[in-house]
Formats: sequence, structure tokens, C-alpha cells
Amino acid sequence: MSTKSFPLDSQKLRALADRFPTPFYLYDEAAIRKNARAVLKAFSVFPSFKEHFAVKALPNPFVLKILADEGFGADCASLPELMLADAAGMKGEAVMLTSNETPAREYVAAKAQGAVINLDDITHIDFLETAAGIPGLISCRYNPGPLKEGNAIIGKPEEAKYGFTREQLIEGFVRLKAKGVTRFGIHAMVASNELNADYHIETAKILFELAVELKRKTGIRAEFVNIGGGAGIPYRPEQDDLDYGYMAKGMRAAYDSIVVPAGLDPLGLRMEWARVMTGPYGWLVTKAIHTKSIYREYIGVDASMADLMRPGMYGAYHHLTVSGKEGALATETYDVVGSLCENNDKFAVQRRLPKIAVGDLLVIHDAGAHGRAMGFNYNGKLRCGELLLRTDGSAVSIRRAETVDDYFATLDFAALENFPSSIPND
Repeated sequence: MSTKSFPLDSQKLRALADRFPTPFYLYDEAAIRKNARAVLKAFSVFPSFKEHFAVKALPNPFVLKILADEGFGADCASLPELMLADAAGMKGEAVMLTSNETPAREYVAAKAQGAVINLDDITHIDFLETAAGIPGLISCRYNPGPLKEGNAIIGKPEEAKYGFTREQLIEGFVRLKAKGVTRFGIHAMVASNELNADYHIETAKILFELAVELKRKTGIRAEFVNIGGGAGIPYRPEQDDLDYGYMAKGMRAAYDSIVVPAGLDPLGLRMEWARVMTGPYGWLVTKAIHTKSIYREYIGVDASMADLMRPGMYGAYHHLTVSGKEGALATETYDVVGSLCENNDKFAVQRRLPKIAVGDLLVIHDAGAHGRAMGFNYNGKLRCGELLLRTDGSAVSIRRAETVDDYFATLDFAALENFPSSIPND
């Protein structure tokens, strides 16, 4: 069972909401740091280990700087993400560009920053060479196809657009070596939000075996394997957290039985966890502003799917508590909804909750990854801001809420004034 907690009592949260109008995201720095240290401690059983936080999950330089302070790097998928990582102090090989269908300018930027480029396809070898030149260190993404079962979120690997086949990977490394590459990495990403620890251990085992096969067939010795992301969090209270120690022990046992006898020790282990690093330590705080009683009982809040799309888009569960009523009996059944002109704009559907009054503050849990990052502006909705709860208990704004001026910033109203009407002749 997982514990759904929140770092502020109702009085402190109310005071915070008086300073920063709802809705807003709140992230807990102390909890993020504690979790980061637990990961590093567990995986210190490997001769070399690096966690590259997937920036896509929480692209805020303040949070990235916290993780950089703890020794983490970044996994990036675009030029802006590379820039965010650099601004946060994540430099050189601490950064990986794991992109697909990548524009030339992003390869150029990654190479200029000294980031590790993780190629997604065999045709990208020549594309990279033309665009930016081939660096001395290259990683390639492996798609195991039917050899590895995917999970419900990411789907079957053989149906995914990502990665090299096994045969392409071997051929690709031979070609890269001929082009002057001297250092190699192998990467795979085959699951999303996976809570089965053995699944991740199996992924590591597959990559260890692939590194051995690569050495046997080509003489190329991989410097590291990257098991990707996909580590899940218990969104539902009845689910259990992943056991980092169990995972690390299982991966180390596979390392000792596969890598060491093949003479490939030391082989580095890398990963790009994000959801498990910040997800449980971020919350969307919103206020009840309407009640509605028709065929169901509704609570309307001032956040919407534009702030957190996971429940509406995926039907994903996010635990919800009412500040100050955490111990109250769940006597009511509500749909908790936002104001978007879409009927799936719902944070909770037929959820048993304490009686909610207009003005109550609601806390949506486990929103610290793939939350604010996936926001959008449909219906002209303005995305909310982000706050950071510092280790001393103070709270600071690390991203202000959007304004109407932000929404209109890319429109040229001056040109509109002189824009001629074009009415077709009948």
C-alpha cells in the first residue's frame, strides 16, 4: 500500500493559496532530494551508474538544478530541452539526446554541447554525419520486437516506431566504428509506468546479453547500457512502490552472471527515470468554485484538463483529497470537473469523497511528472504556475501562471488591421 500524503496542513495551504491564486502545482524539494539519494544508493552496486532524468516529464530548470545537485543528468528529446538541461548545470555527457525523427539542428546542438547522441534508426547514421558529423561516443536505441513484451501503456515493441532491430544494431555499430566511433552505448525503452520490478530487471538482462553478443560478433565493447525509463509509481493507494534495492540487486545478479564471465566488466548502467523521480512529489492544487446537481453530483474546480490532461486523455487515476477533510468520511459520490468544453474534462469520475463546499481546496496527487508539462491552451485556457516548497518550508514561484498576453504573443494584431478581406466573386 502506498501512502498519499501532502506536505502542508490546511492552514498553511490556505495561506499559500492566498499568496498564489489557484490552480497551481506544488513540488516538494526535500522529498525529491531524498528520493534521488535513495536511487543513487541502491544502484551504487554497479561499477558505474548514471541517472538521466527525462526532461519531458517536468521541464523546469529549478527542478532540474535540484537533480543536477544530486548528481543526475538529463535525457532530452528536443532543442529546448537541451537548453533547459544546460541552464540547470547538466553538461556534456551528463546529457543524452534520445530523440526520433530528429531535425538536423537538434543533432548539431547536441554535438556542440558534448551530449551523448542516442540514435533511433540505422538511417540516422548518415543523416547525423551530414548534419553535424559523427562524434566519438554514440549510443543506439534497441527495439527487441517480439522478444520483449511491452505493457499496456507503451504497447507492443514490434508496433512501436522506435529503435533498431537486433540485426540493424549490429550492422549500425560496425558502420559507426568504421566512421571513427570509439565509444558505444546501448539503449532500450520498452515500458511506461511499469510497477513490476522484475520487468525492469529483465530489460537489463536483455541489454547485458546484447552487449555480450555485440562483443562476440564485432569485437566492439559497449561502455554502457541504458535501460531507459518506464519505472512506475502507485497512483492508486492500494498499489505498492517499486523497491529500488530489489531491482538493483536483481540487475546486479544478472550482471554478474552475464557481463562478468564475458569479460565486459566494468560495464556502466544508465537509465532515464522521470515519473518515479518527481511524480509522487508534485501536486495540482485547485479550488472548488461550483456545485452542480443533475443526473450526477458535480464539483466544478478552477483547474481543467488543460492543466492536467492525464485523467481526461487516458482515463488515468489520480488520487484526490480535500484539504482539511483528510480524515472525514467519504459520504458523497462526485464527478470532479473542469471548465473545458469537453465532457472528458474530469479529474475524478464517480469518486467517493467527503462532502465538498465551494471554496474548499482540493489536492490532486502524483502530478509531479507528465502534469504541467503536458498542458495545452485549448478553449483559450491559460496554464497554471508552479511553486517549489523549499527544504526550509518556504515556497517560491518557479513558473508564473500564463497570462492573456502570453496566449496572444505569437499573433500579429498589427498586421490584422491592414489585412484585406478576400471575398470570392459569385
